Amino acid sequence: MNDLYNQYSDEELIVRLRDGEEQITDFIMEKYKNLVRSKAKTMYLLGADSEDLIQEGMIGLFKAIRDYDSGRDASFFTFADLCVSRQIYTAIQASRRQKHTPLNTYISLYGSTERGEVNGEETELIDAIASGTDRNPEDLLIDKENVEDIEKIIEKELSSFEKQVLDLYLIGMKYTEIARVLGKDDKSTDNALQRIKIKLKKAFQ
Repeated sequence: MNDLYNQYSDEELIVRLRDGEEQITDFIMEKYKNLVRSKAKTMYLLGADSEDLIQEGMIGLFKAIRDYDSGRDASFFTFADLCVSRQIYTAIQASRRQKHTPLNTYISLYGSTERGEVNGEETELIDAIASGTDRNPEDLLIDKENVEDIEKIIEKELSSFEKQVLDLYLIGMKYTEIARVLGKDDKSTDNALQRIKIKLKKAFQ
């Protein structure tokens, strides 16, 4: 079965699916399960159980297969990537509403309130935050008191939208990707990112 469908593009397969070849759904779900696992792993630091995130990601993938419109959307891969990311992030937000947890997303922020230097040049605080996301989380852990302090600052200084933008920025998303996940335009998302930089820089002076 795989050999039969591998010769077709995703877009062609969706057309055949719409014509009644229902087994194509299983083929595409299997084809993109590694994409789902990768997204779940990336967004795990935002909270929630990893297996739950994978399950939510598969739901997002199923929705992508169901809703894809070649006349309206970009490639199926791009559309699926967006649907999976949105589904996982929505699940994380729902989990947060159900239980209060430390903002371990911001591990790299907690390490210092001083601005660092890169190649001799002073860097903005949020850029220092983002640069830390590739490090081993165990190397970035700090005491609970500092976590609570930074959580209070973020809660006080940032709007709901800005906190969402910061969440996704810190796991490595560009502002254009963040805009897609949150359903916002590029300009408003970039503006929010600039506001975050200003607010956090001011808060930690």
